[in-house]
Amino acid sequence: MATAPVPPSSRYAGVEVAVRVEADGREVAYLRRRFCPQPENLALVTEHVVTGADRIDRVTAAYLGDPEQFWRVADANRAVRADVLTDVVGRRLRITQPEGFPGLPGAGGAP
Repeated sequence: MATAPVPPSSRYAGVEVAVRVEADGREVAYLRRRFCPQPENLALVTEHVVTGADRIDRVTAAYLGDPEQFWRVADANRAVRADVLTDVVGRRLRITQPEGFPGLPGAGGAP
């Protein structure tokens, strides 16, 4: 099967494209399910303490250099909706490496 035609920075990079054949013979392509990584398996880089002015895109831009990588922070914190991660002032957000990347020495998290 082919993989999704998305940028390598997308949460769907590497996800297979499948094809369903409709009753009328028409083929419909769709993405297979994306399985989120287990947060405890992601190497911790640092933690961010949420302030009243935070938004997830700004937090992600500050730590990861790209506001569109919000999904990585969501994965690292078991969030289905990334926008709720900054709703509670004082919450500690895990900022991690992508799945399969080693952590930084002394940063904690998965080896």
